[in-house]
Amino acid sequence: MAAQKIQAPKGVSEYVPPRSAAFEFVRESLITPARLAGYQLIELPVFEDTELFTRGVGESTDVVSKEMYTFQDRGDRSITLRPEGTAGVMRAVIEHGLDRGQLPAKLWYSGQFFRAERPQAGRYRQFYQVGIEAIGLDDPAIDAEVIAIADAGFKAIGLSKYRLEITSLGDAQSRAAHRIDLVQFIAGMNLDEATSSRAALNPLRLFDDKRPEVKEAMANAPLLVDYLSDPSKSHFEQVKKYLEALGISYTLNPRMVRGLDYYTGTTFEFVHELLGAQSGIGGGGRYDGLMAQLGGQELSGIGFGLGVDRALLAAEAEGVINENSFVSDLFIIPLGDAAKEMAMKIASDLRSSGKSVEVAFGDRALKGAMKGADKSGARYVIVLGDSEISSATVELKEMKTGETSSVKIASLISAL
Repeated sequence: MAAQKIQAPKGVSEYVPPRSAAFEFVRESLITPARLAGYQLIELPVFEDTELFTRGVGESTDVVSKEMYTFQDRGDRSITLRPEGTAGVMRAVIEHGLDRGQLPAKLWYSGQFFRAERPQAGRYRQFYQVGIEAIGLDDPAIDAEVIAIADAGFKAIGLSKYRLEITSLGDAQSRAAHRIDLVQFIAGMNLDEATSSRAALNPLRLFDDKRPEVKEAMANAPLLVDYLSDPSKSHFEQVKKYLEALGISYTLNPRMVRGLDYYTGTTFEFVHELLGAQSGIGGGGRYDGLMAQLGGQELSGIGFGLGVDRALLAAEAEGVINENSFVSDLFIIPLGDAAKEMAMKIASDLRSSGKSVEVAFGDRALKGAMKGADKSGARYVIVLGDSEISSATVELKEMKTGETSSVKIASLISAL
């Protein structure tokens, strides 16, 4: 009796060839603008002490109250698989003294994150993000740069059917003034006990409630943007001017509330038109009190997290990327041992020049090897036998058109 097959856990995102090449392209496209802007890699553990997230992300959030993968380790410590990136970055910045070096500390990261959510299209229990953090400057120009880096990543993928939504959650003075009126407004609503408890911890959470009855009740709730202090208002106006100077269009969304409690000031989200309910492909904002909250200095910061999985779904929905977008430049079919040796040398030389080259190994007949070349999707194919070796010339066949041309082996690099 055959052993029962073991499948991946429900709700994880998993990428195998050929789609994994598209995933890799999307991830690198999102990372590259950060590298070009001088951001440096920070590599962090995928699990942390649970207190980091309860203190940093906020106990009133769905992330902490409902969605974290938390367990006791063998030392009876409470450990959580990271549900987001910023809290871990800030913990590492404090621990390793990066906040006491040259500022701003500009960092990027990429990896897997975990939330115990109900799996659906674009929402996974294990998901991939690319993120950046700029720590140590309260400058509206760096807010605009962070947003521009995210926008450049999406454009590098080829996305166009998305919009940028922005707002400001203000400073402590702004939020305190708004909270008084918002709490009074919420007191007049008929809420269940669980929702009332969430609102007591953070009344802004009700703006993020997806239930129709709550959305309707909150329709006339006071908006934080109407309570911005003069410094907060000035900062936000400058951010908008910088975005306009960069040619980045935006939509004001005064009801936007990100799912994490540490956000302050400039807050933003990128929303894709073709992804339905899970339309957010990335977002972020300022978190000016987070470092002090985690035991560090009173330093400001801003960052984002971009969903690699959703960006890939968006690219596929727009038709700008598919599994055939990433193919080899050349497929070499050697006939015989001498040809195989030559093929491996040619492949090595071309790869050193940045070309992607596959070699047909095994002892398949020419017909079978040509089928393999066709399935590989390679742009060109050559057959290498005794006559080609002696003449140092091959017939280079373009697979898409079927056209062939005679090319010296030494000139293959320029012909591809």
